[in-house]
Amino acid sequence: MCLGVPAEVLEVKRSETGLQVLKVKMGGIIKEVISAIPDLKPGEYVIVHAGVAISKINEDELEEILELFKQMSE
Repeated sequence: MCLGVPAEVLEVKRSETGLQVLKVKMGGIIKEVISAIPDLKPGEYVIVHAGVAISKINEDELEEILELFKQMSE
């Protein structure tokens, strides 16, 4: 089973090769991931899997995911 982790976008930039690189925060950890999701802005949320932002989510979806994670840990 694979797990996508919600992350807050902190910064959006392009590498010298044109690849979109995001600086994201996941549960207190800040790291860079790649993304093909257009028009992302700092403060928005994405799902990250294996170092790739695979989808954009809104705050309601974020809260639902975090609640599910909490339930799974109990």
